[in-house]
Amino acid sequence: MAVVAVQPLAKRELAARSRAFLEAARQRIGAEIKTPKTANWHRAFFELYRDLPLRERQARATAYMIEQEPVCLLPNELLVGICYESCPGAGSPDFGNWRREAANAFDANHQFTTRLREELPELFVLAGDADSWVTPLFCSPGHIGWHWDWIVRDGAVGVLDRIAAAWDQVDAAGQEFLAGMRICLEAMLAWNERHVAALETALDKATDPAERAALTTKMTICRQVPRRGARNFREAVQAFHFSYLVTIFENPHGGNGPGRLDYFLWPYLQRDLAEGVETLDSARELIDELFVRVHERMRFTADGHVETIVVAGSHPDGRSAANPLARIMVESIAALGISHPSVYIRLPEEPDDAVLQLAAEDLVGGGNRAQVISDRAVVGALVRAGIPVEDARMYMCGGCMEISPMAMNSDLLFTSFFNVPKVLELILTGGVCLNTGKRMLDLPCDLAGYADFASLYAAFERELGRILTLTFQRIDIASEEWARNRPRFLVSSQVDDCIARGRGILDGGARYEDYGSTPLGIPNAGDALYALEQAVFVEQFVTAPELLAALRADFVGYEALHRRLLALPKFGQGHGAADAMTNRVTQSACAVYEAYTNRLGGRVKPMIMTFRMAAVTGQALGASADGRRARTPITQGLTPQSTAMTKGLSTAILSANSLDLERFSGGAATMWDLDPSLAKVEYVKQVLAAFAATGGQMFQGNVTDVEELRRAQENPGQYANLLVRVGGFSARFVGLSRGEQDDVIARYRHTH
Repeated sequence: MAVVAVQPLAKRELAARSRAFLEAARQRIGAEIKTPKTANWHRAFFELYRDLPLRERQARATAYMIEQEPVCLLPNELLVGICYESCPGAGSPDFGNWRREAANAFDANHQFTTRLREELPELFVLAGDADSWVTPLFCSPGHIGWHWDWIVRDGAVGVLDRIAAAWDQVDAAGQEFLAGMRICLEAMLAWNERHVAALETALDKATDPAERAALTTKMTICRQVPRRGARNFREAVQAFHFSYLVTIFENPHGGNGPGRLDYFLWPYLQRDLAEGVETLDSARELIDELFVRVHERMRFTADGHVETIVVAGSHPDGRSAANPLARIMVESIAALGISHPSVYIRLPEEPDDAVLQLAAEDLVGGGNRAQVISDRAVVGALVRAGIPVEDARMYMCGGCMEISPMAMNSDLLFTSFFNVPKVLELILTGGVCLNTGKRMLDLPCDLAGYADFASLYAAFERELGRILTLTFQRIDIASEEWARNRPRFLVSSQVDDCIARGRGILDGGARYEDYGSTPLGIPNAGDALYALEQAVFVEQFVTAPELLAALRADFVGYEALHRRLLALPKFGQGHGAADAMTNRVTQSACAVYEAYTNRLGGRVKPMIMTFRMAAVTGQALGASADGRRARTPITQGLTPQSTAMTKGLSTAILSANSLDLERFSGGAATMWDLDPSLAKVEYVKQVLAAFAATGGQMFQGNVTDVEELRRAQENPGQYANLLVRVGGFSARFVGLSRGEQDDVIARYRHTH
């Protein structure tokens, strides 16, 4: 491919108002901020409403928490409403802070952990520590979107009407849950009325005509939305903003996000542009402020708490949904220079030149924020998993990359990580951790006990299936306890088909009660297995006892063997047998996911990302048969190992896309870091087109020069705003641990 230099993403000059609003937000974050959220919930639940039936008690505590949150009007704002996360008191109150015996019965996390110890004690061994873990104990809620578009279109009264229509169609438990939804939606409207009252007070005090006009406009808007449907673009953005604030206030979990923001807002802007009510410039200022508010709400700190917008993509009928608002959003996040929200581009099933151009510009000039997703591959994976194509085409990313049809899934969509190569290590050692010498599994033999590779692989596959199944059973326990003690009335009221069923998102209400988790290190396990097959069973240049001794020594004293193992073919080099071995591991892992039916009849979706876990997972691994040394980071997602990408970018991509990616119904991410000399828009356009055409799902990577990263390590104060793509999200480089920084620096930079 010829490399042609083209102007990268235009980092437009911010309007003066946008620039001033961003700077004022930075100043506000410098002040100490607290919220009474948790204290209010506990007061309501344990004192004010303690004698009510449980569901009403939970709903009224949530409503009280919402209604009592402070009202804050900001100078020169176009939108109204702010609440804060990542500050004292802002967590999910029913998950902690009350560790008294009287509260434990209502604490979902306490009940979950207690049941784990009783029902799945082996998981506490497998959780290990930083030097040995196979799977963690925790389950993380979140990573979904909801139908805020219902409130934009029909207002909260429209959702209340849905509840009223469903009332006689559900059982008594369903009516209890619908009543809880109604209580919380009414609390949203009550908090909005407090903002209207604050605007009225401000108007009474204002003397400047321009200020009075602005306050009057905002009062008019807030009297319309979110109570009733939006009539124009500005009302639509305000309705989204306010309802989203309140819903995520109830659900402050990582990965929850707006989803298809441009898709649902564009029709309002399109009409206003045609009627002369808005201009592209005024729309940009509104989007700028919205994004600054998202970033401010997270207090400019929590990079890993990802709220994702996906733009462009497809309509349910397969037509391209790319629109001018998508470009505005991509340009806005780059111009503002902030890390929240994440704005990712969906390539329609038949991407045209304009959307490929935007995606390439974002990858090259977007400040290491970009992730480009191919509808062709992702929709195909969802359909293979049994989701109707119309729902599949409405998918979003929840956080880093966790795929689900927007506003249709329960929020155990991403629950934890799983260390695939650690299972292989324990098979080879007979169940003993190479790093610690601790026994983690009771196995009948070590590598020397296997007569052939087939029996070795069968043992690996059995243990992989057994342990993964334990982790799925863990999620079932979490689902049951959280359905009882962590009802989410607001988010459930905006997820298909919770109202019609009278159930919450973890109690059979959501259209798709699917879980999800991440099997890490599949390429590492594939390379190690291929090396084992060749070295011990085919070429037989090392015996099983000799190889085990070398692994225990981390190859110290076994340098010749180490070089020979490193020289064996690897996944990513276009070697058919090496690629096929990694695909075999892919198939084995995915088969376990596909075989499990959860307690609500849903699936468990494999989703491939690495987040901040490359160094952490590698720390738990000893040396491996492919020559990888102990405690070194694993690869990113399904990307080949850095040491394997010796045949060029195209070859590595073709190897990665040769895997059965359609089996990753939760999404499959790959990381392709480019040397700045290769990061040219026209070249990247061609790469993206080829990536999508050959079946790739998610393309991400960094373009920052390695020397600049090293300078940032030495002089962090000078690089406070330097962002890097970590592993599904972007973070300030200087805020990462030294191990994470070293991992980003050590990744292979493609030059051809």
